[in-house]
Amino acid sequence: MEPCEAGVVTDQPQTAEALMRSRFEAFRRADRDWLLATWHPSTRPAELDLSDNPRWRGLQIVDTDAGEPQDDRGVVEFRATYIADGELEILHERSTFVREDDRWYYLDGEVR
Repeated sequence: MEPCEAGVVTDQPQTAEALMRSRFEAFRRADRDWLLATWHPSTRPAELDLSDNPRWRGLQIVDTDAGEPQDDRGVVEFRATYIADGELEILHERSTFVREDDRWYYLDGEVR
C-alpha cells in the first residue's frame, strides 16, 4: 500500500477478488492493521489476535460471483492452505464482500 496526498491510498483493490488476495497476503504477513481496515465496520472484530497465526502457504480462488468494479456486492470462494501443528490444512470459505464509497470490504464468510 502506498499513501498519497491527504492520506488517501491510491492502490485500493478494485474487485472483491483483489481484496481477497490482498487479505490473504495480509494474513501471511500478520498485518493486523490492513485486515481490520478492510473488514466492514458492521462485522469487524474489536481486536484481532494473530499470535497463533498459522503459516499460510497458498491461495486458490474456486469461484467468484459479481464483485467487479461496477458491483456493490461480491462473493469469492477460496481454498487457503496453511501449516498447523506440522500438518498441511485447508480453509475452504465462501466470503461476502461489499463496496461502499468506491472501496471494497470483507463482510463475512461461510466455512465449507
